[in-house]
Amino acid sequence: MIDKNELRRTAHDNRNKQENKDELSRSIVGKFMSLPEYTAASTVMFYIDVRSEVRTRHALPEALDSDKNIVVPWCNDDGQLELFHLQTMDELETGMYGILEPSQELRRLPQKQVELKELDLIMVPGVGFDPTGARMGHGKGYYDKLLENCRSDTSLVALAFECQMFEEISVAPHDVFMDKIITERNIYGSV
Repeated sequence: MIDKNELRRTAHDNRNKQENKDELSRSIVGKFMSLPEYTAASTVMFYIDVRSEVRTRHALPEALDSDKNIVVPWCNDDGQLELFHLQTMDELETGMYGILEPSQELRRLPQKQVELKELDLIMVPGVGFDPTGARMGHGKGYYDKLLENCRSDTSLVALAFECQMFEEISVAPHDVFMDKIITERNIYGSV
């Protein structure tokens, strides 16, 4: 099996070289928003894309116009992801490293904080995946810490370009498997 750091570099290179990211992202996010899990969910967490990830921000206005509670994560000073109830795009600002995130003055408002147990569906980013649902992140464990504590019936759906799929990714005991992985070509894990 390929070393995880080498695999991570390959996955990053593949993703960075991916052409037509906007067009492919619209297709991938469209499939996500057409899932039965999305239709059934009351509260959905979207990630907001950074760098060369599958782009999601274009779909947020449509999601916000729906009857769903839309949640986005942000990283606190302790390196933990916290959850923010997003109601308008105006609540986002460009933060550190040029990442679009909930505005500083709104994050701590009680009505904007969301408990992990409220999430019915979580959109998950990642660096690399395999068809069994194994996920490789950036190695910092932000999402692993979040996902290992969500409800057992919360659907975990990753978005990726096909170039981020590998035959096999080695996993550690703490790694959380995805229920589905959506690429421009396939929905892995679907029955």
